[in-house]
Amino acid sequence: MKFISWNVNGLRACLNKGFDDFLRTESPDIIALQETKLQPDQLSYAPEGYHTYYFSAQKKGYSGTAVFTKCEPNAYRYGIGDERFDAEGRTITLFFPAFTFVTAYVPNAQEELKRLDFRTEWESAVRDYLSDLAKNAPVIYCGDLNVAHNEIDLKNPGPNRGNAGFSDQERAMFGELLNAGFIDTFRTLYPDRTGAYSWWSYRFHAREHNAGWRIDYFLVRSQDRDRVIDAMIYPDVYGSDHCPVGLFWEGTWN
Repeated sequence: MKFISWNVNGLRACLNKGFDDFLRTESPDIIALQETKLQPDQLSYAPEGYHTYYFSAQKKGYSGTAVFTKCEPNAYRYGIGDERFDAEGRTITLFFPAFTFVTAYVPNAQEELKRLDFRTEWESAVRDYLSDLAKNAPVIYCGDLNVAHNEIDLKNPGPNRGNAGFSDQERAMFGELLNAGFIDTFRTLYPDRTGAYSWWSYRFHAREHNAGWRIDYFLVRSQDRDRVIDAMIYPDVYGSDHCPVGLFWEGTWN
């Protein structure tokens, strides 16, 4: 099975920059989107052959997630049951017979880490949420997790140490999630690969120089390591300041 995750930085804009072509070419079983920036009445996009799930933030033009899946899930859930986070449309969960699929757009700690407390509360809540899900079935967790875990995961670690996305606190929280029984699929398969990034600033020709960060992930339970066939990054796919990332998974819907 093929799964893809992409922070589209505005789905309406990304649709004008080749999103449809990418979706048709790759034809994933599931594609998860973050930062859709949509209200329910702003777009009725439903690609042929997919069941669509949109979760919007209450604030217009902000956050939001979506999942398109070829197979209809047994059940789905918007949010994690905490209004502090669910008001921002950050999480969608799909329940299939053989696995549970979760996508998230993790809050950015922002300049001077002014939203770090909110981010910390989010991380704790989501870790508990995922750990509970993982008791019952394989969990595939993906999205813009807004953290470069280690120095290898960004071009310029020195000048960025302590900044949002590479603060000691955020990196430690990501480590706590891994310690709770999950693995970073890409880094598990490619522990020494450098220059593998999924986000680039629009400033200073960062993408042209590959001065990026790897902040988009697929995580699975550590006991499901053998079901991970490959983990991909699509740096040549444009349409957003992020590129898509992917996972090949050994399994079926049932």
